Amino acid sequence: MRTKLDLTPFYRSSIGFDRMFDLLENASLNADNWPPYNILKLGEDAYRIAIAVAGFAENELTITREANMLVVNGAKSENDEALYLHQGLPVRSFVRRFELADHVIVEGAKLENGLLLINLKKEIPEEMKPRLIAIQAETAKAASKQIEGAKAG
Repeated sequence: MRTKLDLTPFYRSSIGFDRMFDLLENASLNADNWPPYNILKLGEDAYRIAIAVAGFAENELTITREANMLVVNGAKSENDEALYLHQGLPVRSFVRRFELADHVIVEGAKLENGLLLINLKKEIPEEMKPRLIAIQAETAKAASKQIEGAKAG
């Protein structure tokens, strides 16, 4: 049994982490396990989501990117002509949402052997990548001081 996580102490002592706390709270609310899926890390910045969508055709699936959210919809068309004697395969409509980190892009998707494969990649913009800053040495000009004094004769 899940219990609600109380994040109140963190709200009192942190600033600017609202989105992270919202993610933690929403993760506990997303208890729907249909359809099953895997999230794979293929490389340092490459990921894949594999969703089991057996029975769905390409035209019954949609993938939408909204801000930092990836939404996968499966809408099965009703087939009133079929008379099932037994229906053990659950083929029902679904909406699956995935929260994406900043700078994660969707490279592509394909339907293969009953799995919807969505390839993702994290691309950090050049201006946000670490860069080396050159240190300029200060060129000290030798200040020549002339002391004029009385010349001894």
